[in-house]
Amino acid sequence: MYELMSLRLKCVECGRTLMDPETLIDNEPSIRMDVECCDQRGTIWLSSIYGSYNFKSDIGLPKGMVVGFYCPECKQEISSAAECISCGAPMVPFHLDMGGKVSICSRAGCKNHFVEFEDLSIALRKFYHEYGFPSGEQLEHRHEHEPQCLVADDKREIIESGTFLHSYCPHCRKSLIHDDLLRLRISSEEEGDLYLSPYLNVFSSKSTIFLPEDIIVSDLKCWHCDNSLIGHDRQCERCGSPVARISVTARTKLIDFYICTKKGCKWHGLKEEDLYDIRLEDSLEW
Repeated sequence: MYELMSLRLKCVECGRTLMDPETLIDNEPSIRMDVECCDQRGTIWLSSIYGSYNFKSDIGLPKGMVVGFYCPECKQEISSAAECISCGAPMVPFHLDMGGKVSICSRAGCKNHFVEFEDLSIALRKFYHEYGFPSGEQLEHRHEHEPQCLVADDKREIIESGTFLHSYCPHCRKSLIHDDLLRLRISSEEEGDLYLSPYLNVFSSKSTIFLPEDIIVSDLKCWHCDNSLIGHDRQCERCGSPVARISVTARTKLIDFYICTKKGCKWHGLKEEDLYDIRLEDSLEW
């Protein structure tokens, strides 16, 4: 299964969608819930990327506190008799629109969660069809080839949207792809791993640490050699933040590929000299 899948969740009480397309977390529509903690009521927006722990809330949610979750439509509390196997707090269940259920721990800071499909084969077919991601056969087929290039009218190569970008560290030249994802070491208030979609113009991401939206990360490093990928000779052309440099394969050579270090910014770009030979399709953003 594609590891950056975005889950669409519904309330287990009223069956209404909990998705908020206006508020993005990890560059995907978020899951909106009402919450109660420490005698305060507010709203939380959870990442819909399975395995991501990122969220934002308009009230404080201290680590270790058990949070009450409520449907913003029917106002019913969402809870269950099941207890978290890690900390003992109640689990919070949701229905998946593709069939099945996902549950998360109600204790702030606990990362325990699980997903159950009623029929995995049906769920996967629905996922690939509705979410627009390639099937396993298509993924395998794409890995067998270099990035798909077209020839533009001005004779520049065009790397198509959706092309799998074979990505490498510019220092040690080792592949940055891990389990079909672009993996980077990340430093913010904590250190962890950041996983990006390696497909051009697919912007899904997840991280092993909490990353608030719009934060500029302190550093991005190669997970092999631990060298920093951030340079000081270029900035994001959209928001002015520092950018990280990786190497990707074009038809004829390795090229420098730049991504913004600000969470949520979708800009990406190439070196000026490479623009004479190569153009990224729909490439104002990463």
